[in-house]
Amino acid sequence: QLETLEQEEQESIELTPHPTEKTTHMVSHEHGMTVWKTLQEGEAEPKCQSFSYSRARLQGVLLEGASLLLLRLLARRQTMPPDLVFPAIDTEGNLCTSSY
Repeated sequence: QLETLEQEEQESIELTPHPTEKTTHMVSHEHGMTVWKTLQEGEAEPKCQSFSYSRARLQGVLLEGASLLLLRLLARRQTMPPDLVFPAIDTEGNLCTSSY
């Protein structure tokens, strides 16, 4: 059984005069998972937010790192189960589904 314990994503866009950097940090804990998001646009003050999801809401969730691992496994086995769908968290931190 695989479980994501921690994940960090960083995106940077170098556009003059307003470079943008977006960081998302997710940490699993006994009650579920906490997500911290930071958005830095140019010289403006960073915009920060955090939110948490309970373990019940995250049952079976597949985060980006685990998704890459699953895709490699499926490619290696050369098989694709029909209607393969997992709960996931999108780039904004909202719960969604991921279909393969």
